[in-house]
This record gives sequence, C-alpha cells and structure tokens, in this order.
Amino acid sequence: MITVGHCRYFVTLVNHPGQGCVPHFVQQSDLAGPQEPAEQKPAEPDEQDPAGQNDEPTAGTSGAGRQDATPTTQTLEIQEGAEPAAGEPVTDTAAGKAAAGEPATAEAAPEPVLVMAATEKAPAEKAPAEKAPAEKAPAEQAEPGRVRRTLRKVTLSRILTLLAIGIVVGALLWPNILSRLGAGSFVRIPIEAAVLLGVAIALPRRPRRITAVVLGLLLGWLVVEKCLDMGFFQFLARPFDPVLDWVLFDDAYDYVHESYGVTGVVGALTGIVLILLIAFGLITWAMLRVAEVASRHRRGSAFTAGGVAIAWAMALVFGVQLAGTLPLAARTTYTYAVDRAWQAKAGLANEKAFAQEVKQDAFQNVPSDQLLTGLKGKDVMLTFVESYGRSALELPTLEQGIGAVLKDGDSKLTQAGFGVRSGWLTSPTYGGGSWLAHSTTMSGLWINNQSRYRNLTASTRLTLPYLFREAGWDTVSVMPGATRAWPEGNFYGFNRIWDSRNLGYTGPKFSWAPMPDQYTLKAFTENEYQKTGRGNLFVEMPLVSSHTPWAPIPEFMDWDQVGDGSVYNKIVADQPTKAEIWTNGSQVRREYGKSIQYTLTTLIDWITTYGDDNLVMVFLGDHQASPVVSGEGASHDVPITIVAKDPKVLERIDSWGWTESTRPSATAPEWPMNAFRDKFLTAFGPGGTDH
Repeated sequence: MITVGHCRYFVTLVNHPGQGCVPHFVQQSDLAGPQEPAEQKPAEPDEQDPAGQNDEPTAGTSGAGRQDATPTTQTLEIQEGAEPAAGEPVTDTAAGKAAAGEPATAEAAPEPVLVMAATEKAPAEKAPAEKAPAEKAPAEQAEPGRVRRTLRKVTLSRILTLLAIGIVVGALLWPNILSRLGAGSFVRIPIEAAVLLGVAIALPRRPRRITAVVLGLLLGWLVVEKCLDMGFFQFLARPFDPVLDWVLFDDAYDYVHESYGVTGVVGALTGIVLILLIAFGLITWAMLRVAEVASRHRRGSAFTAGGVAIAWAMALVFGVQLAGTLPLAARTTYTYAVDRAWQAKAGLANEKAFAQEVKQDAFQNVPSDQLLTGLKGKDVMLTFVESYGRSALELPTLEQGIGAVLKDGDSKLTQAGFGVRSGWLTSPTYGGGSWLAHSTTMSGLWINNQSRYRNLTASTRLTLPYLFREAGWDTVSVMPGATRAWPEGNFYGFNRIWDSRNLGYTGPKFSWAPMPDQYTLKAFTENEYQKTGRGNLFVEMPLVSSHTPWAPIPEFMDWDQVGDGSVYNKIVADQPTKAEIWTNGSQVRREYGKSIQYTLTTLIDWITTYGDDNLVMVFLGDHQASPVVSGEGASHDVPITIVAKDPKVLERIDSWGWTESTRPSATAPEWPMNAFRDKFLTAFGPGGTDH
C-alpha cells in the first residue's frame, strides 16, 4: 500500500471487456454521477511525478478496436494506514509487484492498474479531463448565475404582488355604471383596503387564508353584480335586482339569438364566462397573495393600512373631489353591498305587499251588464308601439321626423272623420320588458318586475280583456313577436291568439321582429277585422318593428303589395346591417327614429284605410327606448292616443284634459300607467264620468 500525505483517495478500476482493468483519472464531477464521454486529449505528465513513472499509456486509449469496447468502472476508497483485504490489488508500482512475487517488467500482461485521485488536490493540480474555462460550450456560457436567477425570481414575485394589489384595489373601486368606467374612478381611496390589511395582519395563517378566500369570492360577486348593473342601466335604466331579475336571462337569450344568431349567443356566453373567471378566480388569487404578503411584512402593512385610513378620513372630512364631482374618499364597495342587501330584503317584502294589492279591485263585483256600456257596438283595439317614448317627441334629433309624421297623421285622420285625444302615461319599465307595461295597462296594477308579473298571472285579477269578454266582446290577441305558446293568454281572458306561427308570413325577419307591422295589420284585417258575421272585437296588439336593434327597418308600401311577405326580401337586402348602424349613438338614434316613423305611418294609414265608424283605436308606447337613444335621466313617460269616429266616445273623456292631436302637449296630464284601466272603465261605464 502506498501512503501519500494525509489525504483520502478514491481508486477507480476501469475494466474493458477482454482487456482487463486499466487506469482512469477520476475527477470530482465523475464521483457525482454519470458523465458524458470526455473528448480524447494527449496525456499530460503529472506535476507530482517528474520521473514519469505513471505515464504509461492506458489500455483502450489508442486503437480503433479498443475504443469500441465498453468499459466498466468500480471505485475503491483507501484509507491511510489501512491494510488491503484478501484478494484486493495493492498498488501498480514495481515495488508492489515485487512484493507479490511477480516480475516488474513492461512486457507483462495487462494488469489492473490503480489510479489514486485525491479529493483534496493541490492548487496547481489539474485533472486531465478538465477543460479550460475558454473551452465551455456556448449554452453553458449563456446560463445566468445564481445571483441573477435569484434577482429574476424576486422581480417576478414583486410584479405579481403589485398585480394582486392592483386587482384588489380595482375591484374595490369598480363602478356599476358604464359611463363611470374611466381612469378617474380608480384613483380614489378605498377605505376597505385598510380594513383588509388589518384583517390580514391580525389573523393566523389558516383563518387568514379562509377569510381571504371568502372575501375574494364576495368581492368577485360584487364585481359581477356591478357588471350586470352596467347592462341594466344601459338598456333598462335601473340596476340589476339580485332577487327578481334572474328570470330575465331567458328573455335576454331569446333576444340575442333572434337578433344576432348563434354567433351572438356564443360571443355573449364567452364574455360571461370570462367575466366569471376573472371576477371569482383572479380576485380570489389576488386576495390570497395580498394577505400572505401583508402577514410577512406586518410592520410595513400596518403603516400602510394606517396611512390609507388617515388619507381616506381627511379626504372625506374636507370633501376632496376629483374632476369636480367624484369624491376622492370612495365608499363604493361597502355602500354598494349594503344597498344590494336592502334591495333584496325590500324585494321579498314587496312580494308580500303585492299579494294584498292584487285582491283589491274596485270592479270585482260590478255586474257584466254594467261594464263598458259606453262602448257597446264598438270594436276596441289596444295597440302598443314598441319603444315609443316621450323622448321620441321631445329630443331635437328625433322630433323633426316623428313630429312630421304625427302632424301629417292628424290631417289624414281629420279628413277621414276621426277625432283624436292624447296624453301621457308613466311606464313601469324602461328600455325593455314590454310585457310588464302590457300587464300594467291591462290589470291596473303596477307591474315593474318579473316577480310581480308571475304573481299577477297566477291570480284572479280582472283584466281589460277579461272584462270586455264578460261584457260580450270577442277578445283576440295579435302578437307578431311571439314565437312559442303563450299560456298567460288564458289569464288575460283572450279567446284566440295570433302569433308568428299562424299569421302566414313567409318573408324575412327584420332582426328581432319576425315580421313587419304592416304585414301584421294586413293579416289581422283579413283574418279577423273583415270577417263577415263577426261580433264586436276587443284586440290587444303589440307592434314590434320599432324593437331594438332597429336594423333592418321595413318600408311602408301600398297595402295590396304586402301579399304573403315575400316582397320584403329585397327590402332587407337593401337595408344597412346592425354592425353598420351600431358604430355610434347618432346613427342608432337616426335608425330608431325611422322605425317609429314607419310604425306610426303604418298604424295611422291603417285607421284611415280600413277603420269604420265603430272603430275605437287606443295606441300607446310601452316604454322609452334604451338610454343610447333617450339619454341618461330621461323620464318613463310614453304617449297615449285614443282615436274614434264617434264623437260620443271622445266626449266621455273630455274631463281628462288630453290634447286634441296625436301628439300630446308638454302640459297634458301624466298618469301612472296602472291608473289607465280604472279611468277607462269608469269613463265608459254607466256613469260616464271619472271619479
């Protein structure tokens, strides 16, 4: 055994098949694990062996046949002063061989050669297989160092933390009105941020994480509800009701599908899914990260929370505002959550109150022979004009065209011998929900949400169609916008219902509207109004050509050209598309005005063309158009007009003070829409006067 210094050595035997064991210079990297074969280089003399005793070539390092052999390696550890075990090779020196009784000749057969590699090398010692730094591969040279990798991780962590803080603060300041979705809304101070930091600092790890998840989901829901508010304010001029409005999504689906097809439905559903993922997933993640960072930096988080609270309080006390109207001290999330909670509570209480209202009916015990005596022998039509609101007659951009149609209509009606009276009704809905206005007009109850509508149609409330039927009229509903069965027709008291499935229309759709209003009136005329041997009719007819999105719009034509509706194919092809007109508000308002002009022209011309001496036509708007047309803050008022050839009919409503024109004056009376039923029944009852 050879002893060199006080070092521990590893001895490696390299065994080449068929050639025995040969020496292999072992480096520290070799001891760590399998390595790629090193590039063959000429052997260099060992600095600690000047005599060159260990310079003999290694078997298998020259010759093609030897290079192809696959070596096997074993490593032995030799301790200082240890004796070799029986059968172990001792050294590869001549002295060792002599001690073993073997000749120390160079011609001897290849023997296992032991090469000692010290784990502690002298500074100048260099393993033969080690490469100079200049010979490193390009990939190794490009690999960043540990410090750079650490800096990169820290930078990414900080970016994610800043992103999480921005998401939480943005969610706290998220507005619920689309017009407020600007940069100014997100530079205010939310007091809830200070509260959240305080909670994160105070709670231990597990309760803190649970609380962060709960608050993240709650904040996500508030963001979703605010987004729903944006849509409801934009189209219905009111916030979303979390208790009563869920059923409206079925109607929203029908509207999108009928107006924009499958592509529109897919786009809308995709947007909803993205909003839900962002609101719930991203906000919850952000809340968790902010809570964890705050808990690791409690001192800094405490100072931050205190600073936010002080700044918020000072801004609130001194009334600091941004852009003159927006308060710097935001109370968005807290007040919004409280308002929604009270709204839900009020909605539930409203249902109980309505259950009592529906039972109170002044005409419940009136005998049928004393009902509507002032209209005996008359055909009464109650016609709703979609989205026909007060703004259509008062906005300068709309009034010119629509006002001209009404002025011309007054002249035509007077020449045909008809008298006219007009006033204002305040609709319970705005921008949509036409059926709520229809039910309010016919039931005499304020139906401003879907819950009230469901409770109404499940009750025994007396409606105008029902009372007309009790008094001897044949009651008919003509609903061109209905594409499926309408079971509520039985509640209202209709004997027959005409809809898009049985009116015989074969032409194209006009966006949401299944058929043009002129075709609807012509089909009604042929199927009901001109039918021989019929009784007096009470007809409820919602006209739909002025329904959003107002593209394409039909054109009025001679009644004899309407036919089965196929004539409208060319008209649709020549009209602008929805994508073309919904690029800015002015174009939308212009097309809306054209749709109202079309329906009013059609309706007035039908009266003068087909109306006889017994016709009493009541036509009114169901609600204002959406805010994109009528603007923010517009009233819920809609025009209502009564046209009759018999002057005695109009004499019964002289006390109402209505305007003698199809256009009500600005000072004409304004009634809530639910008041119309009782006033109408009273005026045309036995007394003939309103009380």
